[in-house]
Amino acid sequence: MKHRFISKRYWKDKSTAMGKVDELAKGFKDVINLSLGDPDLITNRIIIDNAFNDARNGHTKYTDFRGDPELRQEIINYYKEEYQMDVQDEEVFVAASGCLAMYLVLEAILDDGDEVILQAPFFTPYPQQVELARGIPIELATYEDEDFQINMERLESLINERTKALVINTPSNPTGSCLTVETMEKIAQIVKQHDLIVIADDIYTAFSYQHPFIPIAALDGMRERTIIINSFSKNFTMTGWRIGNIIAPSYIIQTIQMINENVVFTAPSVSQRGAIHALRNRKAIQPPMIEEFQKRMFYAAERINSIPHMSVVYPPRGTFYLFVNIKETGLSSINASDCILREAHVLSIPGSAFGQSGEGYIRLACTVNINILKEAFDRLENVSIFKE
Repeated sequence: MKHRFISKRYWKDKSTAMGKVDELAKGFKDVINLSLGDPDLITNRIIIDNAFNDARNGHTKYTDFRGDPELRQEIINYYKEEYQMDVQDEEVFVAASGCLAMYLVLEAILDDGDEVILQAPFFTPYPQQVELARGIPIELATYEDEDFQINMERLESLINERTKALVINTPSNPTGSCLTVETMEKIAQIVKQHDLIVIADDIYTAFSYQHPFIPIAALDGMRERTIIINSFSKNFTMTGWRIGNIIAPSYIIQTIQMINENVVFTAPSVSQRGAIHALRNRKAIQPPMIEEFQKRMFYAAERINSIPHMSVVYPPRGTFYLFVNIKETGLSSINASDCILREAHVLSIPGSAFGQSGEGYIRLACTVNINILKEAFDRLENVSIFKE
């Protein structure tokens, strides 16, 4: 909005695609919303009951500036138990969401004009988050015919004297792809050679269906040049709790703490208590949740691949998103998504919202149960652009 009381940085509309589709959904009474990554499952009662019992017992005040010490210790325990990584307390920071964590990281490491390479297709807020920290986002395209793996020649061609960091996201939102260990080892060689830092957006680690998740920080020589961002939103269906954490070298954590004291002071205490109980009880909480999403993903992928002019990578690799190829329709991502909404009342996100390399795709989120997914695909079969 252009107004003299609004910063000129925001005169040009930079609303995210996720915000726009949420408004579109309100125009249809029977819309099936497969656009946003907010699961229909509520947070497990173990987390809710224990967190609110803690609240009743007094955990309603500010916590330590870096987060509840009990939560920091549970994060340390988690990385030791799951990945045999020795994380130190001074390397852990608790943030009020993974999105805020990303902003804090970028604000801490970027000078004006520094370039940040983004694995694309990417989570839609990345470019503006980089710009908010006065950096310059650079898209690193990945492609379906390369299994959405990062191509090293393409990566190196984007590196120059202003490059500061590389953002990777595996399992990936929106593609669902998972970087192989071989790919990550090659990335590690390049970032060491060019003295870069990796920001690993490790949001969907529970949803790696083909192989167990391995953090890039666990590879030789990568601890000191990796910043890990975690969130409890997806791994524990805690989207509304707004809680995440950062693992990074202590000097970066100190800087992040200083910035955060002027933003939100501390993450919500009750949400931090929920995160503690989530990690402590993950072996009871996560398996049935993961099984449910995996079942939905495989069902939806099979339905997609049975519809003319639609296709998706099979079997699904990870997350609860399917990045559906609609190039055979001859329509742009925006037009295809609009047609699907108008004719089938099914809401998706155009692939172009995730970067230039997302053109020709739409993203569907399997965040509703299989009965609703069935209804959605029954409708999609009758959309004009998907007819033979």
